[in-house]
Amino acid sequence: MGRRNEPPRLPEGSFAAWSRDRLALARRGADECGDVWQLEPGVYIAATAGPCEAVLRRAQEFRQASPPLFPPLKRSSGAPTPEERAHAHAARMRGLRPQAVAARIGEIAPGAARFPDQWPTGQDVEVLPLVRNALAEIGVHYVFSEDAPTLLPFASQLFLAREVLERPSRWVWPRWVPTPARRFRTRQQVAFTNALRPIVRRRRSSGRLGDDMLGQMLQPSSRYGLLTEEAILDTLPGITVATFETPSRAASWILLHLAWYPQAAGRVAAEAALLPTDPAATTSTHLDSLQYTQALVREVLRLHPPSWLLVRRATRQTQLADYSIDAGSTVLVCPYTAHRDAREHSEPDRFRPERWLDDSGSPAKPGVFLSFGTGPHGCEGAALAMAMLTLLTAQTARCYHLSEPPGPQPGYQVTTFGGLATVGLRLRATLRS
Repeated sequence: MGRRNEPPRLPEGSFAAWSRDRLALARRGADECGDVWQLEPGVYIAATAGPCEAVLRRAQEFRQASPPLFPPLKRSSGAPTPEERAHAHAARMRGLRPQAVAARIGEIAPGAARFPDQWPTGQDVEVLPLVRNALAEIGVHYVFSEDAPTLLPFASQLFLAREVLERPSRWVWPRWVPTPARRFRTRQQVAFTNALRPIVRRRRSSGRLGDDMLGQMLQPSSRYGLLTEEAILDTLPGITVATFETPSRAASWILLHLAWYPQAAGRVAAEAALLPTDPAATTSTHLDSLQYTQALVREVLRLHPPSWLLVRRATRQTQLADYSIDAGSTVLVCPYTAHRDAREHSEPDRFRPERWLDDSGSPAKPGVFLSFGTGPHGCEGAALAMAMLTLLTAQTARCYHLSEPPGPQPGYQVTTFGGLATVGLRLRATLRS
C-alpha cells in the first residue's frame, strides 16, 4: 500500500510543547487539525470519536504499546503460554461481567456507605487518599471476599509501586534495566504473591472456592479445565490494583463536581434517600434506580476521563481516517478530545448530566463514551467501576454538602502522567440537613 498523505501537523507541535501542557495541545490539535494529527514523525493522535473507536476496535492492526504494569514473575517454569493467558482472561471475566457485578451489589454497597463516615467534617481534607483507601477496601473485598483483610496491605503496596513507576522521568530506560522503581515493583509483587499463594492452596484443598472473583478463577472451565496456580498468581496483581486505582482518580473529579454544582448534588441526594437503610440489602434494582446519579458519573467521566490517553502501535501499514499510517508508528488515542467532539455531544464543554437521560444520549453509540475504552482491550472492570462510583457518589451526596477551600486559585494540580488526576485536591464536607 503506497503512501497517500500524512495527517496534518501543528506548526509548534513537538514533544517539548506536548510536555509543557498536554491537555491544551491535545485540544488545539483536535480543533486545528481535525480527526487525526501528527505530533512528530511516526507519532499520531486520534483526536475525535470515529478514529478513536476505529483504533481501539482494530486491535490486530493497533496493538497495545506498553507492557503490563505487573509482568509475570521470572520462574523456572517460564512465562504463561498464550493459551494460559486466554484462560486467565476468561476466568477473570467470569467475576467481572455485568451480571456477576449485579449479583454482588449488596457486598459493594456497605463499603460505599462507610465512606462518608470516614470523612472528617468541618475541615479541608485531601480527597484522593481518602477516596483511594475507601475504594481499595471495596475493590480488594470484591476480588478476595473474606481474605481481603489479609491482602489489602499488600495491594496498597502494589499501588505504591505503580505510582513510583509512573512518576515522570527525564530518562526512558530500556525494559531490561533493573531501575530502583522496577526492583521495588518486583519486591511488592513477590510479597503479594507470597501472601496469596497459601490462600489459593487452602481454597483448593478445602473445596470451598468462594463466590468472589478469586473463586470464579478457581472454578474449572469446560474449555480449559483448571487454571494453573502460577497463572492465577501472575494475573491478579494487576487486576487487584485496577479495581481501585483508576476509579479513585474518577471519584476525585466526581466529588469536585458535587462541590461545583450543588443543585446537581441535591438531585443525587434525593435519589440516594431511597436506598435501603441497611446497605447490605442494596440490590441491582436499587442501583438501576439511581438514574441521575449514574448520568452524573458518566458526565464527569466524559469531561475528565481518568485514562485520557491510550497508547497503541501500528503493526502494519494501514489507513486511519483516510491517512496512511506506517508500520511501527505510535498512535495516541485521546478520549479527552473525542468526548469534546461537537458532532457527538451538543455543548461539549458544558457539564450537563441530563444529556445521558435523553433518548439520544446512549453511551453504547460508537465513539461517544470511551472512558473505559472499547473493543478487545476495553476495561474489564467497567461494570464494577460504575457500580462503585455510583454508590459512593450517592452516599456522599446523601450525607454532605461539599465545598472547595476559599481562595482565588484552585488548591489542586491537574496531572496527566499515568492518568488524569486532581493531585492535592482538598474539599470540605458539611452535614446535609
